[in-house]
Amino acid sequence: MKKHSSPFVPQERKETVRQAIAALLRQGPVSAREISAAVGISEKQVGDHLEHVRRSAGHEGEVLVQEAARCLDCGFVFSKRDRLRTPGKCPVCRSEGVSEPRFALEQRN
Repeated sequence: MKKHSSPFVPQERKETVRQAIAALLRQGPVSAREISAAVGISEKQVGDHLEHVRRSAGHEGEVLVQEAARCLDCGFVFSKRDRLRTPGKCPVCRSEGVSEPRFALEQRN
C-alpha cells in the first residue's frame, strides 16, 4: 500500500502577488526571473502580472519603466518593443543571446 503524501499547502501571504511585485519594482530595476524567484511564481506568469501592474500604476501616480533588452552578440537594443517578455532572438544577427528587460516603478513627474 502506498503512503499518501500530504497535499501541497502554499505559504500564507500578507499581500497579493501583484502587491508584492509592485513593492519589488519600487526598490529598483529587476528582471522577470528575479521577480519570479522573489514572489514565488513562474516566469510565464510574471508577464501577465506586469501588464496589470502597468495599467494600475497610473492610479497610484506611478509609471512602469522598462529597460530595453539587448543582444549580447551585436549590441542591438530592443528600444521600440512594448511587450514585456524577453525577445527570442535578435532581428539583426539572429543570435538567441538576448539580455532580459528590467522593470521598475517610478513616480510620474
